[in-house]
Amino acid sequence: MIGRITDAAALENLRAEAIVDHPERRRSVTVCGGTGCQAAGCAEVGEALRAELAAQGLTDTVKLVVTGCNGFCEQGPIVVVRPDDVFYPKVKVADVKEIVGTTVAGGEIIERLLYRNPVDGELIAHEQQIPFYGEQTRRIFGQNGYIDPVNLTDYLAIDGYAAMSKALLDMKPDEVIEEVVASGLRGRGGGGFLAGRKWRSCRAAAGEHKYVICNADEGDPGAFMDRSLLEGNPHGIIEGLIIGAWAIGADEGFVYVRHEYPLAVKRLEEALEQARAAGLLGDDILGSGFSFDIRISRGGGAFVCGESTALMASLEGQAGEPRAKYVHTVEQGLFDRPTTLNNVETWANVPPIILGGAAEYASIGSEGSKGTKIFSLVGQINNTGLVEVPMGITLREIVYGVGGGIPGGRKFKAVQTGGPSGGCIPEGMLGLEVDFQKLTEVGSMMGSGGMIVMDETTCMVDVARYFIAFLKEESCGKCVPCREGLKTALDILTRITEGRGVLEDIDLLLEIGDWMSASSLCALGGSAANPVASTIRYFRDEYEAHIVERRCPAGACRELITYSIDPEICNGCHACVKACPEACITGETRHVHNLDADSCIKCGACLSACRHHAISRK
Repeated sequence: MIGRITDAAALENLRAEAIVDHPERRRSVTVCGGTGCQAAGCAEVGEALRAELAAQGLTDTVKLVVTGCNGFCEQGPIVVVRPDDVFYPKVKVADVKEIVGTTVAGGEIIERLLYRNPVDGELIAHEQQIPFYGEQTRRIFGQNGYIDPVNLTDYLAIDGYAAMSKALLDMKPDEVIEEVVASGLRGRGGGGFLAGRKWRSCRAAAGEHKYVICNADEGDPGAFMDRSLLEGNPHGIIEGLIIGAWAIGADEGFVYVRHEYPLAVKRLEEALEQARAAGLLGDDILGSGFSFDIRISRGGGAFVCGESTALMASLEGQAGEPRAKYVHTVEQGLFDRPTTLNNVETWANVPPIILGGAAEYASIGSEGSKGTKIFSLVGQINNTGLVEVPMGITLREIVYGVGGGIPGGRKFKAVQTGGPSGGCIPEGMLGLEVDFQKLTEVGSMMGSGGMIVMDETTCMVDVARYFIAFLKEESCGKCVPCREGLKTALDILTRITEGRGVLEDIDLLLEIGDWMSASSLCALGGSAANPVASTIRYFRDEYEAHIVERRCPAGACRELITYSIDPEICNGCHACVKACPEACITGETRHVHNLDADSCIKCGACLSACRHHAISRK
């Protein structure tokens, strides 16, 4: 148990002791303990490893570390034997004895347990040789795979709280702000506003009592970057908040986190208790005279509360509704006091900037977007999970390098970036550099970092309908353009996907989007037109096919699909008859079957059941 740390010298002495025990320096076994791996059974694997290490007499010489999310979520539970970084995916309890005896104790690799590259079938033994990891630049997220998120000693071993010590004891608040400004750090929560400029404005605002807030209300479908940072390295977020508070002159901070993130909350609570006990949070931190503390507030799951003013209203106990933007939160934010709000990933970038310097940080990235960005890479792609890449990397490098391309030999069609309010980018733009400006120029956005890959089986009209339906449900309804615009756009898109649209609907959708963008109260309505506008811009032919030909080119819109049986192929195996829930298919065994199209509910069960490819969908 670490006692109270009263000065920088004591902090550095503890760090020197902690470094010796770090997994990069001694024999260790790390087990991914993020939410995804927990669902896959990592807790049982971890307990089995603990017992087996004890049984083989290795407890004193081998360190077992249950880490946060490693990023490669589909491969969980993940076990890595360090410092050689031997990587075993999808580990089962039955594999543990062999891993400990053969690899941990014996130093040999178990070939049958290795990761197999889905692109070429190659077996890969070491973590960084796996393309998913090797093609990334994991500056912020990489330490998740090495440290116990609720072990302060582990965090100290990776220079934890060194940046805070430097800021509080060696730098003036204005110097901290100017370093963040010089780094070019832009907010990772969606808007991309320069963090240092926001801090500068808040420091200059009138008022003795100021706040810093960490926005962990991550509501984009399929996005879990902030959750995984909180789960895997909560001390990094705490340190960032302390530095930000010192810079702007705040004495109180909040982490506003989704109610659906219980593990993140649990680990953050433990980290806060550890930091307070060690004197790294609370009164007179490191003898600097600066006092600061952090509280956790749990949101109710409203997507609109990711918007800054709605979030602050929720923190105050009011309905989570946005307010007009002419009142800036850096001047009148939480409780009408000056407030600086950034998301989890933004705060996680602050300690490296202060410790390594702005120039070193800005050496990675594009001209207008510095550093790295964590994306949630999901959809129809071989490698799914969390990836951290430098700003300015191309979409092609992400999809085919880190992501390993499209499974099943299917053709890439589009990638949607920026969450529900983002846009869909077609194959012809895979060379596009990923940064704030370039994505906006093509009708999409960076957002918080969602990235959904789609192949040829995806209907782009239905994609637009899906995201508009999501936004309609999540709109607070406070302003007419957003409330009524989303409802009308959804009605039109639904008609088109059901084959009831008219050509005039396309221009009407664009017009509705323009009005929403120009007059909505907050960014939810202001950017809600992106999914529709981008799919019309790049896939207008699909809209026209739905309207003019009453046909879905991707074969995804149920009302426009017709199933049929090819009599030349059907051998009467009866598999489709058994699968059909409506008894639409008739015929005797070993005789050609018939499908009643009028009774068919187009569920696709017959298509999945037929092994002879006798059933087609048009």
